[in-house]
Amino acid sequence: MKKVLVAYFSLTGNTEKMAQFIAEGVRISGQQAVIKRISDIKTIDDLNNYDGYIFGSPTYHRDITETVKTFLFFARKGNLAGKLAGAFGSYTHSGDAPSIVFETMEYVYKMVPFKLSSFRLKDDVIDTTEGMRACHDYGRVFGEEIEK
Repeated sequence: MKKVLVAYFSLTGNTEKMAQFIAEGVRISGQQAVIKRISDIKTIDDLNNYDGYIFGSPTYHRDITETVKTFLFFARKGNLAGKLAGAFGSYTHSGDAPSIVFETMEYVYKMVPFKLSSFRLKDDVIDTTEGMRACHDYGRVFGEEIEK
């Protein structure tokens, strides 16, 4: 069984809900999912020793939040190269944050990009059956791919 870290930042709770649903999808695939708020990741040891990583950030003003930017600088010190990378986030109108996080994981950390790329979901869809299924599917496929 592989271990996946689903780390996120959420202001309104929407990205947190996505993290929970994505982690459920990882578990459906038979892998272990650990969910953490990025504020709970204090040391590199809290970040290392996972087989795959899915980072979540909401989009505010067409960007990632300052909290996520600080986390991404910190995570650069981790042993992430060669690990499977995914990214997700909620948005109201632009949804740019997940792709910014994903590109950082791929190009700065030298992680293996997940074949489904980054995943974004509009705020008003998250609490629907469709939104939950979309998150489950993203996590499940991530879990299946990490097993290869």
